[in-house]
Amino acid sequence: MPIVATTSLKLDLELKQRVQQLASTRRRSAHWIMREAVEQYVSREENREQFRQDALAAWNDYQTTGLHATAEEADAWLAKLEAGEEAEAPLCHL
Repeated sequence: MPIVATTSLKLDLELKQRVQQLASTRRRSAHWIMREAVEQYVSREENREQFRQDALAAWNDYQTTGLHATAEEADAWLAKLEAGEEAEAPLCHL
């Protein structure tokens, strides 16, 4: 079982009431609703940050090497994939 830690969270009265109302509607505890919300937010933001880091790495790689695929090449490749065809990603070039 994971180790858990207690954390305080101050909410304005309106938000607290909204959480309680949603918890009642969903037949969950307010604690469950807030924990789920924090977990989803953190996961989404971690994914967003990873996407940002990947984009920066790709940009730095392009700046260093000049290798790239054009938008037209990428679009053609994606169209094949969308149509259910197996297709190799376009090769990068100068």
